Amino acid sequence: MSEMITADLVDLDLSADTREAAARALAERMLARGRVTDLDGFLADVAAREARMPTGLDGGIGIPHCRSAHVTEPTLAFGRSTAGIDFGAADGPADLIFLIAAPAGADEAHLTILSSLARQLMDAEFTSALRAATDAGAAAALIRGEEGAEGGAAGAADAEAGAEAGAPDARPGVAHAEAGGEAGAEVGADAGGGSDAGAGADGAARPFRIVAVTSCPTGIAHTYMAAESLENAGREAGVEVVVETQGSAGFTRLDPAVIAAADGVILAHDVPVREKERFAGKPTVDTGVKAGISRPAELIAEVREKAARGEATAPAAGTPVDRAGAPGEGYGTRLRTWLMSGVSYMVPFVAAGGLLIALGFAIGGYTVNKAPSVMDHFVWTEADSWGALLFQIGGVAFGFLVPVLAGYIAYGMADRPGLVPGFVGGAIALTVNAGFLGGLAAGLLAGGVVMAIGRAPIPAALRGIMPVVVIPLVSSAVVGFLMFVVIGKPIASAQKGMTDWLNGLGGANAVLLGALLGLMMCFDLGGPVNKVAYAFATAGIAVADPSDSAMKIMAAVMAAGMVPPLAMALATTVRGGLFTRTERENGKAAWVLGISFISEGAIPFAAADPLRVIPSSMLGGAVTGALSMAFGATLRAPHGGIFVVPLIGNPFLYLVALAAGVCVSAASVTVLKGLRRQGAQDAEGGPETSGASAAVPKESVTA
Repeated sequence: MSEMITADLVDLDLSADTREAAARALAERMLARGRVTDLDGFLADVAAREARMPTGLDGGIGIPHCRSAHVTEPTLAFGRSTAGIDFGAADGPADLIFLIAAPAGADEAHLTILSSLARQLMDAEFTSALRAATDAGAAAALIRGEEGAEGGAAGAADAEAGAEAGAPDARPGVAHAEAGGEAGAEVGADAGGGSDAGAGADGAARPFRIVAVTSCPTGIAHTYMAAESLENAGREAGVEVVVETQGSAGFTRLDPAVIAAADGVILAHDVPVREKERFAGKPTVDTGVKAGISRPAELIAEVREKAARGEATAPAAGTPVDRAGAPGEGYGTRLRTWLMSGVSYMVPFVAAGGLLIALGFAIGGYTVNKAPSVMDHFVWTEADSWGALLFQIGGVAFGFLVPVLAGYIAYGMADRPGLVPGFVGGAIALTVNAGFLGGLAAGLLAGGVVMAIGRAPIPAALRGIMPVVVIPLVSSAVVGFLMFVVIGKPIASAQKGMTDWLNGLGGANAVLLGALLGLMMCFDLGGPVNKVAYAFATAGIAVADPSDSAMKIMAAVMAAGMVPPLAMALATTVRGGLFTRTERENGKAAWVLGISFISEGAIPFAAADPLRVIPSSMLGGAVTGALSMAFGATLRAPHGGIFVVPLIGNPFLYLVALAAGVCVSAASVTVLKGLRRQGAQDAEGGPETSGASAAVPKESVTA
């Protein structure tokens, strides 16, 4: 921390009487050292951060902080007030004020150092030593960890290790999980449902175990202070607390084994928790990050009470989740995860845009796509104008599909630095007519380029501008070059060739075309093959005057895409004993996702049992697609599911085709799962299948 605070950034006699005056006094010291380029601009950023949530902490501490484009390098200024300054803490004014200034692109190393300071502030010996310091140099040295109260240096080192979010010896729960003598306790807890009284190999009761996540909007101070506070409170209560800090320096995921062995979860956050689905099914306390700092003992007591009552959060919803590939996963698994990250972010754009377009047609008629821009012509009392408005808004939403797909594939691979090149690559894919295939390639390219840049040795002088200047600039240039010059045109040609081939199957082979599109829609449940079929259908109706065959194709594609989630929902309702409790809960959500034409609702089932679920879905999808084409059903809207039935030609027969496919898929998956169960029972020498055995949960049967 030697570069971040020096004696001239310390004021032991801070005379300010308001938080604004205190921030200005300390910021002026930063300005004098060239750490701040625009005093008023920086103070405006500090005030904006303070407006979101006061930065006062119990114990007489104020930590105004922000990221700002007016900061040249991470800097810390310290002021000590005799009268006290109100920073919004519940216990009164603060006498120790730390102004933390981070550049908009602060690198991980500096943010880690700042987070170590945040952890030190939870040490009473450290704050007492600061109150007793007699000169600015001694106070700066104490903050840097060079000297000070007994244990100060050790505490700083421990805090910095903890801020790295992964050192096993800094986390009591991880250390405990690694202890050989406690291995039996973890196994016993898992077998017994994770009760507080789980016994180890020696029969001794083990401590209650909690996993926690802390995060705040800036990710500099509160995140790490809450983590330290929870860990300290856990030690005092005899509870193991293992914390994952999701701060600006990134985060290291908790070991899945540690999560599995936990008896409860505390989420202390002011921004969304990443990968929250990992903690589903456990007693959970969900609160703000300041609660984690100010009343950790109460949170620990609350989660223990929930565990004693048997309360637990609902299982994760049956839609894709955005998460990066976890360590140890194979490349194929990570690739699928990255692709699904992009798809999961794209689906809401498809749903919103498609329904808006459908409403536009319903209100304005089939000629609404020929209406002039509502910027030039809009009459409040005319239904046609409102129809045109909805249609044009939906068209704008559809324009984001490929860039969002590419951007969030790259995000899944490389986190936030992947967004810019991913969006740029996706937009270029549209420009060169490479469509969805181009978006997939652009996203993977962008993520790979950013990951490669991250592994390159970077001079210290450039680290501060890497996230906001160097990485976006270099990665966008590389991805743009590859998409425009190298791979964009071949991908566009490949997509055109596939579209021409599918068009060639029209006419007399309409039923065959419907079956083929149904197979494609259900093959990967929202993945690349599904999206090729969907893109083929929507391209056909995107023209000013779509043909009858194009509208038949759109109807077949949407009907087939509704089959997998509806079939899984029906199967879990009719033969719930063949599915796990989590799958039965997902089945409830799959009803809504299915009627809304969100094929991804079947992904949790396919991921758990792909060899039975995917073929069953494809069989039902092929039946529905073929019947829809044979019945001559048509559809002008590109999305909407059951909600756009009034816009469908031959709606009754269309629903018959959908119901037939759903029943075929549901029957197929229940038969296949039943055969698997019978085979498992025969292998174990168990009884023949009976009404009693049919109720045995899936977890108790080996595949």
